[in-house]
Amino acid sequence: MIITLFIGVMILNSCKKDSNPATGTLNPFASIYVLKSAYKGADVNLTADLLSGAKFTSGIVIASAEGNNLPVGSFVLQNSARGLTRGILVDLGTAPVTYAAGDSVVIDLTGAVLAKVGSSLRLKGITSAQINRVSANNKVAARSISIGVLNEDYNSYENTLVKVTADTKPLPETGEVYAGSKVLDDGSGSTIILHSQTAADFAANAMPASATYTGVLVYGNELGGYGDIRQLRIRTAADVENASGPIYPNWPESFESPNATVKPSYNMNTPAVPNNNIDLKTGNWKLEQSILGNLNANRDRFNAPGTQCIRVQQNLAVPGYIQMNFDLNNGASKITFWQGAYSTDVSSTFRLEYSTDSGVSWIAAAPDYKTMTGGSKQETVSLNIKGKVRFRIVKLGLGASSVPTILNGRLCIEDIAIYSN
Repeated sequence: MIITLFIGVMILNSCKKDSNPATGTLNPFASIYVLKSAYKGADVNLTADLLSGAKFTSGIVIASAEGNNLPVGSFVLQNSARGLTRGILVDLGTAPVTYAAGDSVVIDLTGAVLAKVGSSLRLKGITSAQINRVSANNKVAARSISIGVLNEDYNSYENTLVKVTADTKPLPETGEVYAGSKVLDDGSGSTIILHSQTAADFAANAMPASATYTGVLVYGNELGGYGDIRQLRIRTAADVENASGPIYPNWPESFESPNATVKPSYNMNTPAVPNNNIDLKTGNWKLEQSILGNLNANRDRFNAPGTQCIRVQQNLAVPGYIQMNFDLNNGASKITFWQGAYSTDVSSTFRLEYSTDSGVSWIAAAPDYKTMTGGSKQETVSLNIKGKVRFRIVKLGLGASSVPTILNGRLCIEDIAIYSN
């Protein structure tokens, strides 16, 4: 019966409507978004009447007992419905947790209660007999996100799987390990705590200066339980990638200064912007066939709390450049940046290059990129460059778009971060 209903939820995409307009039947599944919306500030007993007839929820387990970095007796469930991804902590009390990340489960909500410990919302009153494992080893892609964006709407990201690239601040001392609370800073003007319980399998591993962390966002406390502190918790050592040296001071280049009105044209040669060269926060850059864009989040792909990014022109037969006109002296162990197509534009192709001879010659740092459409994504490239180095992003001049053979829409680039070697 439960498996049959689970198949139904995949078709109905989890409580899209209160009823089926053709048959008048109620949807038996509630998405996690619907569950969490039922909480109004006090413990609530979940009933079918409260959930428009729903008696079940379902999703993929994204964190459990693996790595021992969650409190005993709990796992985290995530699902998506109507474009809204949400997660919730499932509290089994003293019962053993036998579910693993990647398990697809269906939960009977009979007797379930939504309650908070501090700011942490959880589903409790559930027994193991009410949970049916449908399948295992399902893959859930973590959402790459800047810390500034997640902190602007933290409750929407709570108990979901995210990916953050950031420095440890202050930089770890020799021999410093993961155990405890560490401050992660990605230069967005906001920080998050990376918390590792002393019993975690990786607690004694050396803490990197910078890395990409995949983990679950929770409200926790300093003792490893749940409370009011915003925390990122990795699950195992495999959740840490691209360890590197620290980000250079004054980076990332966020393109927030000067104001967008200083570079409003794609090709400029004025006293303020000679040959498309302009002073930004990190130094002098060439923005050829590029402007500082600041319309809105549905068009220019900037990250909060900022309001500007780079927008490179479309349909050109010549390349566009976002190019450093200065060197960094301590090499590079990693570079990250965000990319996306402007507004509803088609994709485009661009290349990341570096120079170790002050811009005389350039070398491709990675294979060519295709622009993400309908949003933005973070790219990460691990490097081992010694000595002085500078970078540029080159949007290829493929000519006018002629779908599907030529795709050459406008490109947005945001928050370029370079990490010393």
